[in-house]
Amino acid sequence: MAIMRCIRLDPNRTMTVDEFKAWLRTYDDNHDGRISQEELKEALHGLRIWFGRWKTEKAMKSVDSNRSGTIDSASEMEKLVKFAQKHLHMKIYES
Repeated sequence: MAIMRCIRLDPNRTMTVDEFKAWLRTYDDNHDGRISQEELKEALHGLRIWFGRWKTEKAMKSVDSNRSGTIDSASEMEKLVKFAQKHLHMKIYES
């Protein structure tokens, strides 16, 4: 099931990890395969999450282990999934 950027994603919706990654990729505006802090902020804004800017900064500090300013590896994406589950209360499960 494809999740498109133009469709508002409900943060309480249950989704697989692959669906979450596919949804997040729609915010990769420059198509470089990495998610920048600005792109992540836009994604959270699309979810209408309160304090999205602050939560974006918290997420980047938590998951960007190489301090590149982007989420650019599989391990960082795994950390982002866990962050979304714990701090954004998103229901994401392994398929």
